[in-house]
Amino acid sequence: MMRKKLKRSYCPLSCTLDLFGDRWSLILIRDLMNGKSHFKEFMASPEKIATNILSNRLNNLLKLKMIETCPSPIYSGRFGYHLTQKGKSLKPLISQMSEWGLSHIQGTK
Repeated sequence: MMRKKLKRSYCPLSCTLDLFGDRWSLILIRDLMNGKSHFKEFMASPEKIATNILSNRLNNLLKLKMIETCPSPIYSGRFGYHLTQKGKSLKPLISQMSEWGLSHIQGTK
């Protein structure tokens, strides 16, 4: 019998961070919001994510139904990724975090 993973707490912020509070997931969502959709494109981001971590995070986001795969319009026989409605709903959060960084972290652009 499989046991469900217990929540660390019932705080909504804590539960949200448990889902995608790692170093890379929101960066991938940012990239998807900015038009990237292929593994190679994610690899070209300035943050330099390792391939094994990229694969892991994409799989996690798929399991969470934040993203889904789709046939690639660019590369025949391959697939890309795009945000689901659930993933798109993060846009205000991503925007607010970016604005905060611009206002409070020197050297960001």
